[in-house]
Amino acid sequence: MQQRTLGNRTVSAIGLGGMPMSIEGRPDRARSLATIHAALDAGVTLIDTADSYHLHAGEVGHNEELIAEALRTYGGSTQDVLVATKAGHLRPGDGTWTQDGRPEHVKAGAKASARRLGVEAIGLFQFHRPDPAVPYADSVGALAELLDEGVIQQAGISNATVAQIDEAQQVLGGRLVSVQNQFSPAFRSSLDELRHCADLGLAFLPWSPLGGITRSGELGERHAAFREVADAHGVSPQQVALAWELALAPVVIPIPGASRPESITDSVRAAELVLDADEVARLSA
Repeated sequence: MQQRTLGNRTVSAIGLGGMPMSIEGRPDRARSLATIHAALDAGVTLIDTADSYHLHAGEVGHNEELIAEALRTYGGSTQDVLVATKAGHLRPGDGTWTQDGRPEHVKAGAKASARRLGVEAIGLFQFHRPDPAVPYADSVGALAELLDEGVIQQAGISNATVAQIDEAQQVLGGRLVSVQNQFSPAFRSSLDELRHCADLGLAFLPWSPLGGITRSGELGERHAAFREVADAHGVSPQQVALAWELALAPVVIPIPGASRPESITDSVRAAELVLDADEVARLSA
C-alpha cells in the first residue's frame, strides 16, 4: 500500500478508525477482531482509537483494549503498526460527550491508555478536544511533559483551529506531528487546517472521512460527482472520497471507521486509486 509520513514513522496512507467497534451499534467482539485483522492483512499500519471510544460509563478504554487484543492475536507481524490514542474527551455513558482538558487528567489518561494498550510508550498520543474551561496551552503542555517523561513517543492534537495548531507547535517546542480534524465530502470546514498542516509538514488525519458512521453508506447518493467518478473507475464512491482526500496534500492520512472486514478492505483500495487533476478539481468543487 502507498505510504505516508507521520512524524518519525512511516505508515499506510489509509488508517483504521476504531470508534464504530465500541460505541452505539457496535458489532460483537469476534467481528471487531476480524475487522482489525482484515485491516492488518490489507497493509494498514495506523490504527486510531481513544479512551472515550466506549458505550457504557464503566468501560472507559473499551476500544483500546479491543485493539490490544487484536494485535496480540494477529498471526503476522505487528511491529510496524502505529496505534494512536487520545485523551481529553469523555463519554459519561448516556450518549453525550464532555471535555476535560486539565493537565492532570490528560497525563493520567495517557498512562492509563499505555497500560490498556500494553506498551511502555504510546506511539502517538493526541489531545482529543479543546476544553473551554482550561487554557489550551495548559492542556497541550501536558503533552510536552508526557514526551519529556517518555510516556508517549509523539504528540498530536485533534479538533483544532489554525491558531491552536500554531499555539500547540509553540508549546511543544516544534514537536507537534499531527492534527486530527473532521473532514469529508460533506464536511469541508477544516480545509484551512488541512492546508496549514501541508505548509508545516504536519500529518493531517481526517476523522469521519466518509461522512460519519450513519452517512458513509449514502455517500454516492448525497454527492453525485463522487458517484459519477466512481462509476467511471468501477469502484465505490467511498474509495473515490478517500482517494480525493489523499490527492489534496501529501500529508493527508484518512482514518475511516469500520466495523466489518469488508468495509476496511474496500477503503484500503483507495490508496491505489489514481484520480487525474480534472477529477480532483471536479470533486473539490
